[in-house]
Amino acid sequence: MPVIKSAIERMKTNEIARKRNASEKNSMRTAVKKFEKASVNGADDIEQIYRDAIAAIDHSKSKGLIKANNANRKKAHLARIKNSL
Repeated sequence: MPVIKSAIERMKTNEIARKRNASEKNSMRTAVKKFEKASVNGADDIEQIYRDAIAAIDHSKSKGLIKANNANRKKAHLARIKNSL
């Protein structure tokens, strides 16, 4: 445990950021899985679900949770699924 006040404060800040980042990343993963499941089941609103998943990926990329190549790879994967329907 840190003794210096600034280190204690930084530890608290890091914990808050870790929880926020985990939540954001989880919501991105959920959006992607929701699209993949909807594509298998043949949902009617597949276009909207696709846009939501792409937006979630872009948001995670802009926040620095995933790298640009990872985001592009995920979006390309979703596009391949969408185009095969």
